[in-house]
Amino acid sequence: MTTSSKGIAVITGASTGIGAIYADRLARRGYDLILVARSQSKLDDVARRVSDVTDRNVQTVTADLNNKLDLKRIETLLAKDAGITMLVNNAGVGGLVSLLESNVDEMEAMIDLNVTALTRLTYAMIPAFVTRGGGTIINISSAVAVAPEILNGVYGGTKAFVLAFSLSLHKELADRNIRIQAVLPGATATNFWDAAGGSVEQLPSKMVMRGDDLIDAALTGLDQGELVTIPSLPEKADWDAYEAARQKLIPNLSLSTPAARLRAAIVAQRTQPSNQGDRHEHRHQ
Repeated sequence: MTTSSKGIAVITGASTGIGAIYADRLARRGYDLILVARSQSKLDDVARRVSDVTDRNVQTVTADLNNKLDLKRIETLLAKDAGITMLVNNAGVGGLVSLLESNVDEMEAMIDLNVTALTRLTYAMIPAFVTRGGGTIINISSAVAVAPEILNGVYGGTKAFVLAFSLSLHKELADRNIRIQAVLPGATATNFWDAAGGSVEQLPSKMVMRGDDLIDAALTGLDQGELVTIPSLPEKADWDAYEAARQKLIPNLSLSTPAARLRAAIVAQRTQPSNQGDRHEHRHQ
């Protein structure tokens, strides 16, 4: 028997991988769903499977978030559907090859999906959440957000944006009853690797987390109030130490004078006698 709903969770990239697992887990937690992805047939499979098990209401919307008209359509949905209480920004594409081997048009498309689409959907959602008195946004970043040298640099850059964006949103919306969570998965046993042109089987098994373990850990982190969840990180104190180091930098990021470690060299350069006059005389001899 269907229990009362926690509202509607919108999940992008919901047809496969961790998006499909989010659909299952959130439905089990009492959310009705709107699933967004490019493949109608795959969406239908996920919707059928989830609704059969949970008896929740599951809607599907076919959209390519790299298409501006489709993206605008989802923005309108987020802004107007008063039942939406959660947005999971999961849609994204990865990159494994080096920058020199990459196709620049594909990199631009990656930025459009991983950064631009996520940003536009978030900004469609936030004013609606403010009006409704609250909501939750889960942004799927990546472990490469803090270790961009591991994979393709553009991919790492897009995921670093997602992390920075989430931290900023959390601060900006702290008194608006809007929860923000950034999830930073490491290597996960999903179709991500195939889509990115690689194989997860090439990695040591101890590095690769199952998709269901990843999402269960991410949602537990959400329950525990984590702003940033790295599912494989042994201790929350590890992230707290990283964050404390970052915060320690902030007071000195913008000051009126160069740091002492640089100033001595600057003074030495400025006080060196100029040889321009000598060179000028030499040229006219």
